[in-house]
Amino acid sequence: MRVLRLSARDFRCYREARLDLGDRLTVLTGPNGAGKTNLIEALYFGCTGRSCRTVNEREVVRFGQQATRVTVTASDLDGLHELSVGFAPGQPKRMRVDGADVERLLDVERRPLVSVFLPERLELVKGAPAVRRAHLDQFVAARWPARAATRRSYAQALAQRNALLARVRSGGSGRGSLATWDLALARVAIDLMADRRAAVSELTEPFSRWCGLLGLDREPRIAYRPRSHAASPDELAAELAERLDSDLERGFTGHGPHRDELTLTREGRDLRAYGSQGQQRLALLSLLLAERDVLAARRSGPPLLLLDDVMSELDARRRAALVANLRSRPGQAVITTTDPEHVPFVGEHDIVQVAVADGSVLAGAAA
Repeated sequence: MRVLRLSARDFRCYREARLDLGDRLTVLTGPNGAGKTNLIEALYFGCTGRSCRTVNEREVVRFGQQATRVTVTASDLDGLHELSVGFAPGQPKRMRVDGADVERLLDVERRPLVSVFLPERLELVKGAPAVRRAHLDQFVAARWPARAATRRSYAQALAQRNALLARVRSGGSGRGSLATWDLALARVAIDLMADRRAAVSELTEPFSRWCGLLGLDREPRIAYRPRSHAASPDELAAELAERLDSDLERGFTGHGPHRDELTLTREGRDLRAYGSQGQQRLALLSLLLAERDVLAARRSGPPLLLLDDVMSELDARRRAALVANLRSRPGQAVITTTDPEHVPFVGEHDIVQVAVADGSVLAGAAA
């Protein structure tokens, strides 16, 4: 699916904005503070129904206004599609696909996939394990849409077991039924771990390759570290039973895939603790590009790739390698930069360059 156009009203610094995307690479240029990153966020917001920069989405509404609306127009073999998100603080979002209301854009299979690189997303490398688990599960859902329900089913079963633990801990009944809940939780947990393991297996080679292209040397690796090594639901249920007393003491389940870890390492050392910020940024970019390659090969097309200020971390040779790859492979990408000269080949006919200034999108055309 190709994204044709973004339209936004009262989003961040924009009263009205319209951005037409190129078939391959679109380059947004302008000084710091012009509103380039806000367009990246608006694209993500229109494709997913949520912000990629803040959990307080009141911030996306232009100062002094009551509501915002973002529309993304896309096309595939079936024709044109329109996704829209309307948001007013304190009210439910209104999300629509081709005129029909939907509860969550992320559950709509026929929508543009999107991947974003932002400075704020360094938390994916240096933040808590929960951030990386959530990202891995999002990739699983993009790679195998039918498996998206596995993570939700596990979360529901875990919540039910935790509620029972809390009741027993406070003196209530129900300890005898915990074995049944353990097996129910274990069944979906085994499926969830299998999905995560399969996803990381597919990402391992392209992640290492992209690290090499972008200059992250000394054996960078991505690995899945499950909390349990059980091979069957019965084995995992037995592990849960062994830890029942400690779970009752804490009041929650301390073992299972909700404690798994996705590690990014270099020379065997965790980049979260031992990597420089530059190395962490390269690892994040390599992971997103690896995911894009896998989805391009296994799905109908790669996600729209949004790269904010990515060129500042790369030397001239690696900038050229990145841009050449984005131009030569299927899929769309949007890059922001303060200096067009930082984007190799920017004058070529297949690269669309759009200038942004003072919260306005100026007319863009193939450069």
